[in-house]
Amino acid sequence: MANPTGQQFEITRGNARAVVTEIGAGLRAFEISGVPYLETFAEDAHPPKGAGQILLPWPNRTKAARWTHRGEEQQLEVTEEARGNAIHGLTRHREWTLVEHAESSITFEIDVEKQPGWPVPLQARITYDLAPRELTVTHEIRNEGESAIGVGVGAHPYFRIGDVPTDELTLTLPATRVRPYLGDQQLPYGDEQDTAGTEYDFRAGRVLARVDLDTAFGGLVAGDDGRFHHVLSHGERSVDVWTGPDFKWVQVFTPADLVGRGRAVAIEPMTCPADALNSGTDLIELEPGTSWTGSWGVRVHG
Repeated sequence: MANPTGQQFEITRGNARAVVTEIGAGLRAFEISGVPYLETFAEDAHPPKGAGQILLPWPNRTKAARWTHRGEEQQLEVTEEARGNAIHGLTRHREWTLVEHAESSITFEIDVEKQPGWPVPLQARITYDLAPRELTVTHEIRNEGESAIGVGVGAHPYFRIGDVPTDELTLTLPATRVRPYLGDQQLPYGDEQDTAGTEYDFRAGRVLARVDLDTAFGGLVAGDDGRFHHVLSHGERSVDVWTGPDFKWVQVFTPADLVGRGRAVAIEPMTCPADALNSGTDLIELEPGTSWTGSWGVRVHG
């Protein structure tokens, strides 16, 4: 049986190590001095619950797998059969082409062809770059077609701090707005609302015990460096999931049953929220022949 994530590529820098997969160009491991800061999975296994996958040209769900481009209805493949939606884009189960592999960095690219439900061809690149205590992920998307199109990018990493149980970690988010999860509805997100005074206010930090989220947060407030900072912490140790200014949303998902770990927490950088192909909210508009570049990363402290 073929490896479901293809060839595995390792990069190192000092005591830092990461593993990136050929299929999906996903992040399978990130550790420093042998301490894991990312939930991993076996190299001959499918990524559990989307672990480490890259989501493009849209993250999250497109309702009923339908949207409209320049007045023409588009019908995507239904990839979330239980709800009838198209979820997490077109590239996470495809083989990416290796462009460059250095000791501490690696770059892949992929062509997103014109196809049913996606009318404009794109080329996407991704680069993973290690520093001694930091991993930076840079995305580039180029419109290779003849008409403009709006796109989105996301990632689906689950973070940890060594062997500290997820319920003992504190989550801090710079979010002033939220789209609550609504259970099993077709597109399970409610109307956007303020986080102030609600269970969704994580600006001062909250311990994850008894917190159950599959929730999109927006209205992010940047730090002095112009970036958004989503932080997991435990005592003096922390994982800072930082994002560039175009990543205006973050999805937080706390499944109880991630394979090999049990309860886990995904912190998913996203440039747009669910169903953005229909709403247009925060889509990156690309004219023919133009490109967009944006970055996010994770820095370990303590």
